[in-house]
Amino acid sequence: MIIRKDTCKIAVIQGAPVMFDKEACVEKAIKLIGECAEKGAELIVFPELFIPCYPYGMTFGFTVGSRTQPGREDWKVYYDNSILAGGEEMARIVEAAKKANAYVSIGYSEVDPITATLYNSNMMISPDGEKLNHRKLKPTGSERVVFGDANKDYFPVMDTPWGPMGCLICWESYMPLARVALYDKGVSLYISANTNDNAEWQDTVRHIAIEGHCYFINCDMFFTRDMYPKSLNAQDEIAKLPDIVCRGGSNIIDPFGHVVGDTVWDREGIIFAELDMQKVPASRMEHDVSGHYARPDVLKLTVEDI
Repeated sequence: MIIRKDTCKIAVIQGAPVMFDKEACVEKAIKLIGECAEKGAELIVFPELFIPCYPYGMTFGFTVGSRTQPGREDWKVYYDNSILAGGEEMARIVEAAKKANAYVSIGYSEVDPITATLYNSNMMISPDGEKLNHRKLKPTGSERVVFGDANKDYFPVMDTPWGPMGCLICWESYMPLARVALYDKGVSLYISANTNDNAEWQDTVRHIAIEGHCYFINCDMFFTRDMYPKSLNAQDEIAKLPDIVCRGGSNIIDPFGHVVGDTVWDREGIIFAELDMQKVPASRMEHDVSGHYARPDVLKLTVEDI
């Protein structure tokens, strides 16, 4: 594999969104991109659904066979604060990436330009303004009452100076064949935008880094109960949440399964690190999951990649 730059200066942002407020979220993202660039970051990573938030604990009035009007009103607020992949808000983030001369990965709630369907999406942006969008293949659990299954943008991979870079969102990384789809594209940087502070997830991130012999960029979210807008109808549901709704747990795992730098818990924070990208090909000497350690004559993966 070709690594054109031996090191990658990365910033992993464990940030809290300004919940249900797309304009404030975009402004915060642009500000953070600038701050990270000033500190030399070449790759800047945001968590899942940074725009406008992950609506943890909310049912939006759904029960089997019925909905409620207050829930529908809350869903409409979320819908109104979701953004287009090709819209004005994303264009501003692209300009910020270009100004910073950095690669940016950011999670957001994507509204379809034709239908009313929302998608849990992640955009990768290059310093020259190239955009590659990924829609989450299968929303997890009750996310399915908010987001649709991806109908395109399954496994985009961006060429970078540090090798191919791809992304899966949160529990997509528990889909073995989805991981293999990225491995088959040779990813050296595997971004996981997520909202997962489960202790077991820390075992998952190490396993995947070792399995793929790639850097696993575990970018989690932090937010608290008091960040939910008081204007929402679902105050009873929100009141039942813990003070810290998502504790974070962001970190970077190297191709041998070791944590690079810190793991951040219970606060907003940015992990700055310099990654030795030559560890990626070196680690594949004895285990190259889609190369010499594969048996394509026995096991094949077919991907409908659109």
